[in-house]
Amino acid sequence: MTENKKTLDIWITGCAHIHSDLLHDRRSFAEAVEQSENGGSEGGPPFDWDIMLYLGDFIGTHHPPTDKEAVAVLEQLNSVQKHTTSQIYSIAGNIDASGPNEETQWWFRKYIDPAGECPDVSGVKNEERPYPVVGTWERYRIDIGNASILMMSDRNDGGPPQGRAEKGGWPAGAITDDTFAWWHEAVEKNDDRILITCAHHVLRDTTTATAPFEGVNGGYHKRYDDAEGASYLYFVGDDANTDQFHDVLKDNVGKLSFWFGAHTHTHPDDSYGDKSLVEEYCGTTFCNAAALTRHHGSFDNNFRQEGQPLRTGAPMSRLLTFTEGSEEAMLRCYLHTSDHAPQGWYAPQERKIRLPHPFRFDGDT
Repeated sequence: MTENKKTLDIWITGCAHIHSDLLHDRRSFAEAVEQSENGGSEGGPPFDWDIMLYLGDFIGTHHPPTDKEAVAVLEQLNSVQKHTTSQIYSIAGNIDASGPNEETQWWFRKYIDPAGECPDVSGVKNEERPYPVVGTWERYRIDIGNASILMMSDRNDGGPPQGRAEKGGWPAGAITDDTFAWWHEAVEKNDDRILITCAHHVLRDTTTATAPFEGVNGGYHKRYDDAEGASYLYFVGDDANTDQFHDVLKDNVGKLSFWFGAHTHTHPDDSYGDKSLVEEYCGTTFCNAAALTRHHGSFDNNFRQEGQPLRTGAPMSRLLTFTEGSEEAMLRCYLHTSDHAPQGWYAPQERKIRLPHPFRFDGDT
């Protein structure tokens, strides 16, 4: 444990869709980092963070990413001044995915590179990580004291129905059978730890707009053949509209403390489908931590399909704080613009979450 270290601050966000916002002269990822380090131009205060968990969708184009798109992404990733890129831990979102007949997730593995496979290109050096990555680019674990973070990339690659087409992101979430088995084992065998899951999507019927078809009927996502599950983790392998994650949580109530996702862009008070962005299911706090973008998706008239409403959104992120020896964690929401409320901390979304064990930096419960 670092001497005198009393708190662990985990910044959780995603869906910067960098290229969409650049079309409007907005640096969605870099501006958020600059606000965290120096404060915002609209009065938002700076805040510190020990690590960032980025939950996918760097890309802002509607075609599979190419080398060309990497230039803007790497420029913004490297915009950190008071932190380092080694403090940023990422997973892939559906828009980051490789297309049909391409090498599996080649772009994400080459440029985002959470496992440090391509350090000369990505700049990721795992030996510089504050906490090691244990696993692969697709699924990995981060252990911090007696807390474990399970990071699962979306597998929206390789073509429909689970994967994207040549155009469009095909929004329904997909996880492989192997990744599910890895996650299941971690939940079953770690009763003594505080467990956090991060995926690009949350589960069905947990947070705002996550019932079947709500993602498209509510105007959040475009309608493709996977419309039923457009707003949630829909596939485990070939199992569509899966219950597998739900079944594990029902059998292990309270073992998983948090599930963070992104994907559906909105404002912090949205309760479409009679669910908010932070809800509890089977003793697990689910939170949609998206999105950093201001312009990608249903906020844009060019995005909407016939019959869909025009949605409003607010660039935002979450900060999860653990305190040494405490059985409570604090979850806060930061607004990166003043579109919904003044830039900065948004008090109505602040939550205190009970933990199964006191948090310890030394790893003992």
